[in-house]
Amino acid sequence: QVQLVESGGGLVQAGGSLRLSCAASTSIIYSNTMAWYRQAPGKQRELVAEVSRSGSTNYADSVKGRFTISRDNANNTVYLQMNSLKPEDTAVYSCNAEQIFTGGRWYFDCWGQGTQVTVSS
Repeated sequence: QVQLVESGGGLVQAGGSLRLSCAASTSIIYSNTMAWYRQAPGKQRELVAEVSRSGSTNYADSVKGRFTISRDNANNTVYLQMNSLKPEDTAVYSCNAEQIFTGGRWYFDCWGQGTQVTVSS
């Protein structure tokens, strides 16, 4: 089973920055679209940003111009640079991979455990 492991969360003041990372627990042959989602207390999980294997990106309107998603295919890692953070960005951020090929098989809809991001006002 492939596991995605997030890191980089924490507590930051409003206006600050954080960089989240997501790496696979094993060497991956191929992965396609990877994304960051977040879920705040009492709210549904929402897509924050996604990046295709070729590098095309898509962002939630609420984070456009502040967050940047990127990926390193050689190291099977996806990043989320978060700038100008706001208290409403507080949530658990989780990494998702749509499809992963490794160990001779495909894995679909892979998730990490999540990392807490807390933005204080």
